[in-house]
Amino acid sequence: MKTYFISLASGSSGNCYYLGTDTDAVLVDAGIGIRNIKKILKDRGLEMERIRAVFVTHDHADHIKGVGHLAKKLGLPVYATPLTHEGINRSYCMTEKLDSAHTRFVQKDTPVETFGFRVTCFEVPHDGTDNVGYCIETNGRTFVFMTDIGHITPTAAAYLERAECLILEANYDEAMLQMGPYPQHLKTRIAGPNGHLSNREAADYLAAHFPPRLTHLWLCHLSKDNNHPELAYKTVELALRTKGIVVGKGLELAALKRTTPSELYVFDDDDRGGTTAP
Repeated sequence: MKTYFISLASGSSGNCYYLGTDTDAVLVDAGIGIRNIKKILKDRGLEMERIRAVFVTHDHADHIKGVGHLAKKLGLPVYATPLTHEGINRSYCMTEKLDSAHTRFVQKDTPVETFGFRVTCFEVPHDGTDNVGYCIETNGRTFVFMTDIGHITPTAAAYLERAECLILEANYDEAMLQMGPYPQHLKTRIAGPNGHLSNREAADYLAAHFPPRLTHLWLCHLSKDNNHPELAYKTVELALRTKGIVVGKGLELAALKRTTPSELYVFDDDDRGGTTAP
């Protein structure tokens, strides 16, 4: 059985990630419209009907704008912590409110199993109502999602250590942020411990604590105004190289696009490296 991963969007305008098998799939966040999700999946030969659930990291609009429509029109259950569900229901962007039939609760560090996916959420520092990352095990692989994380705590580090496939925030370049047009209060919020992770913070952490089984690393949630994909990529690549970890030799690295989908990554049971679909 194959495993499929694609980032549909990754940035402040919307976030949505697809992780699936030949028969079933889940979404992590749904901050883009249902029509866009359908088109992207159709263009890559992935059936919308495979999706069984949506797992939400936190209640900011760029992560939840589509969850109400997915629940109402497709009948998908939406998993989140109790506090995040409260935030979702209060959000201005939820034109389609979730009803009890489509509301599912997850507890931090407690696995949920559904359609061949073992999903565990864990606390991350960010300034939403409640904020989690996800560790998802399927087909013998472990995917770890860490988007919108102000700094890597011991809890987050324990899950990151397990990752074979890691989706990690590299939101901003520190110099670009400080020299850019944002007001000072916003710069302080972004760079704070409950804000976002910078290129340098992500790079330095990975260089010092590289997960032993990591084969794929995707840098996510890049800022439009305070980062460039090439800059994020190079910052991480160079930091890893100083520790003897060479991209392209057992490790694939990519900076995810903000508003357009990534390549479709396809993993076979007997191929730990994975390939990209044409």
